[in-house]
Amino acid sequence: MAVVKCAIELGIPDILENHDTSIMLAELASKIGCPMPTLHRIMRFLVQYKIFQEIALSETCFGYAHTPLSQLLTTHGKLSMADFVLLESSPVMLAPWHKLSARVLGKEGSAFGAAHGDDVWGYAAANPGHSKLIDNAMACDARLAVGAVIEGCPEVFRQLRTVVDVGGGDGTALRLIVAACPWISGINFDLPHVVSVAPACMGVEHVGGDMFDHVPKADAVYLMVSLFSLLEFSLFSNIQVFILIG
Repeated sequence: MAVVKCAIELGIPDILENHDTSIMLAELASKIGCPMPTLHRIMRFLVQYKIFQEIALSETCFGYAHTPLSQLLTTHGKLSMADFVLLESSPVMLAPWHKLSARVLGKEGSAFGAAHGDDVWGYAAANPGHSKLIDNAMACDARLAVGAVIEGCPEVFRQLRTVVDVGGGDGTALRLIVAACPWISGINFDLPHVVSVAPACMGVEHVGGDMFDHVPKADAVYLMVSLFSLLEFSLFSNIQVFILIG
């Protein structure tokens, strides 16, 4: 994950995306502004894991090109997962893993709290930069998941007029739903510090609150998280997480 994060921060996926053909190491290093030997070690590792690919240009020369995996790491791609990787590889999210043994032994209330002195949501409220990382990462997941639901199960939305997204972050999921189903009015419900910076969108109302106190009334209410986030949340916090499928 650290090497993938490095590639995103160096802008390698975006450079390849804007290059018509495969790019040679020297040109890639020049665009990044880094020494070729260190870059070559990074690229060799990522090629080995099939995140990028080498393309033979001649018997003695090769270049680098995208794979389906690396295309997901461009920062502005429609299905980009770059922000998700940047969140999960951030120092804030890595620190609790070093407290996991204490969490398992019951010596700490939560791994995240042991690392940062607060739970995930309290820490995010006090640190806008990390809160933004969370919103961007969840938007990545929403673009993939909601697009699949709209395409695969359009009948779910036909009789709905109002929908609440609990923990909707910046409203990405509801924006996709309302764009595909313009008869629906969406309520993006999240903590006040989250919705206060959410971008305005026609057909979506941002409402601040706590889901443990109340949830706005609507025809349908949903809460969407990734399976990895569920695992991480159950390990880092002192709340039990149950997955209901129906």
